[in-house]
Amino acid sequence: MTQTTLGSLPGHLARPSGNGPWPGLIVIQEWWGLDAQTKSIADRFAAEGYLAFAPDVYHGELAALGDGDKAMALVQKYGPNAPAELAAAFDALKQLPECTGKVGSVGFCFGGRMSLALGLSRPLSAVCTFYGGGMQQLFDQLGGLKAPVLGLFGDKDQSIPVGTVEEFEQLLTRHRIPHEVKVYPNSGHAFFRDSDPSVFKPEAAKDAWERAKAFFAENLLS
Repeated sequence: MTQTTLGSLPGHLARPSGNGPWPGLIVIQEWWGLDAQTKSIADRFAAEGYLAFAPDVYHGELAALGDGDKAMALVQKYGPNAPAELAAAFDALKQLPECTGKVGSVGFCFGGRMSLALGLSRPLSAVCTFYGGGMQQLFDQLGGLKAPVLGLFGDKDQSIPVGTVEEFEQLLTRHRIPHEVKVYPNSGHAFFRDSDPSVFKPEAAKDAWERAKAFFAENLLS
């Protein structure tokens, strides 16, 4: 695991053991910033055989867990430039000698929306969104997605109501985008965040991890 910069974004690059090349995977932070949680997810994906890059979209700034005001301020500060910077990071990752040229993305919360946005601007091989906050902003553009999509949500997520998830799935179907959408019962926003007992849902998180692994294996490893 090394700190590196791809495009204009510094970040955490996790390599699998052994010799590459490997498919690339961009792991995009929650709205708190690039914290230990996001880095640990990149490490987990590296252990599965992916060259996993977790970019620091906030360029070194971080909101403390629970400080929603600071997180919102950081989203407003860095969010407008994030899609272009992530696109440049994709270009750089894809060109690394260690990368096979296949690249996917996965994001959480704010990063879940950015994962979809990246799929709209670059030829990703797979796009995964975990409870993508504000993804409704992209609904009128979803027809531009060229990659299969995996969406993972909780039915108690107040920021992404079940009706919004249903609309998301209907749009993917209408645009004939291969997809799987899963809504977990009794689970709220950030159910995958195992560092926060107040939101973590072990059963949902375990199932979501298995689905994500299978999704990326099918689309990036095969």
